[in-house]
Formats: sequence, structure tokens, C-alpha cells
Amino acid sequence: MLPARTPQRRMLTDETGSAALEFIVVGVLLLVPLVYLVLTLGAVQEQTLGAEAAARHTARVIGQAPDADAAASAGDAVLASVVREYGMDPDAVDVGISCRPATSRCPDAGATVIVTVRTSVSLPFMPPLFGLDRIAAIPVEAQSAQKVSRLWGSE
Repeated sequence: MLPARTPQRRMLTDETGSAALEFIVVGVLLLVPLVYLVLTLGAVQEQTLGAEAAARHTARVIGQAPDADAAASAGDAVLASVVREYGMDPDAVDVGISCRPATSRCPDAGATVIVTVRTSVSLPFMPPLFGLDRIAAIPVEAQSAQKVSRLWGSE
């Protein structure tokens, strides 16, 4: 004859309702990192697209400007517009402009203007405590080139 199940023994072997609890615990443990990963990748993608657009449009405007003064003002306006459109921090955006072949003036007729835009993406929910937001930032860089007309600057 089998021994009768006591209430204490039945409670130890009875698994009724534990699947829902396990599903909730494991779901939360897997869902929270997954949501954070999606937020992080979204922020990096947004800043990458912003840096690429800033470099491309700034190089194009500088290359198509009629002279150096118009190139500088149009380049600054386009850069400010793209930074605002993509929600980038204007203080964190670093822009470098160079020309190939290197001449005393940049841009110059016949040269290739190369615009490099650098910024960094802070991880979501990273506190600015002890500079953690700067330490845990992901650097983003984009570069674009535009050929300047041989007749650039001539009237």
C-alpha cells in the first residue's frame, strides 16, 4: 500500500501555478536588457544618421557655393539645421573641414572638400555622476567628400 500524502508533502511536490511565476520572472529578466539594447541601438542609429547627414550636406553646400564667404555661412546654416533636426547636442558636435590637395585656402577651385563630423552618444539612463555619462559614451564619426568646381570663386 502506498503511503498517504500528507498536506506538507503535497505542498512540496505540487507545482500548480509555478509556471506563471517562472514565466514572469524569466520574462522580466530577459525583457529589461532587451529593451535597453533597443533603446541604445536606436540612440546610436539616430546620432549616426545625424552625423552622416551633417557631413554630406555640409560638404555639398560648401562645394556648390559661389565663394568662400557664402560657403562658410551656408555650411554653418546647414550644420545647425541638421544638428537641430536630429536632436544632437550642438556642444558635442565637432566638425573638421580639409581639402585635397592641401592648399593655402580651403576650399579652393578644383579641390576636394572633406567634411568630418564627430560626436558621441551617451547611453540611455546613464547618470552624470562621476562623469559616467561621458565615460560610457559611444563615439560616432562620419566623413563626406565633395569636388569643388574648377571655376569656383571666379566671376
